[in-house]
Amino acid sequence: MLSELGKKLAERWLTLLVLPGALFVAILAAAWQLGHTGWYEVGRLLGSTDDKAKSLSASAAGTALLLIVFLLSAAGCGVVAQAIGSLLERLWFAADWRQWTPPLRWLAHRRVVRRQQRYRHRRDEVGRIAALSHALDESARQDVDAELDVAVRRLSEISDEPPRRPTWMGDRIQAVDIRLHGSLGLELAVVWPHLWLHVPESTRSSVTTAREEVSRAAALGGWGLLYLLVGALWWPGLLVPVVITVTAWRRARTATDGYATLVEAAVRLHVGDLARQLGFPYSTGPFTRRLGEDLTAHLRRGEGQQ
Repeated sequence: MLSELGKKLAERWLTLLVLPGALFVAILAAAWQLGHTGWYEVGRLLGSTDDKAKSLSASAAGTALLLIVFLLSAAGCGVVAQAIGSLLERLWFAADWRQWTPPLRWLAHRRVVRRQQRYRHRRDEVGRIAALSHALDESARQDVDAELDVAVRRLSEISDEPPRRPTWMGDRIQAVDIRLHGSLGLELAVVWPHLWLHVPESTRSSVTTAREEVSRAAALGGWGLLYLLVGALWWPGLLVPVVITVTAWRRARTATDGYATLVEAAVRLHVGDLARQLGFPYSTGPFTRRLGEDLTAHLRRGEGQQ
């Protein structure tokens, strides 16, 4: 069992750190060799690489040393990219933005205010179009309903609920808590750890996979920022971090939406089983808000019905 675990850790280390790090180190070395002025002289780069390879192949010790340095550099770059990705993930979710140090907290607050203003404007637009649709007869309602669908999509591009965080991804996670508290009386931060231990393995696997997708997207964003070093040495390389960062951001939005959807679905599907296991009077049917409030109180402070 330990040998299998060691193999999996080695594969994960190789996949997440060494391979992308090796590519980065190679591209960075090429960018340093070409520079800004000779950015197009690829032939000179190939010739220089061949000369260095021939000189190193004459010494086995030199080749081994170069390989060790290369692998360590690649792994080190991978660790740095993962660290940057963790920071990006924290910024994207912005759960603790009120505790950020100035000026980040001030900038986050201004962005929250702007997002709230845009949300109110688009929500009013949705209400206006919906009222117009209800006032029309069925034959004249088709075009207005299509306009209403567009307005609803534009509203969801800002947030599913009134914005409370400076980012869409943060509000997408926050919206789960808001909806569960509003409809079921549950506080997600209190209920989720207990529910996580209760849900089936298939549910945990699906939620874990979705959460890992968010982390992988953030790590890709970390690589995108790290590739700015390539652009600093070789100006055509500036295209690389732009493409990688945009791709990471789009993947993160998609992954966050999937993760939030699965978390909310898991709570709604299994919270009744959790309440029943804890001795609350729930058998079947709708899970009431009063029961959710009692369950939350019981799990938070040991209050509520046993």
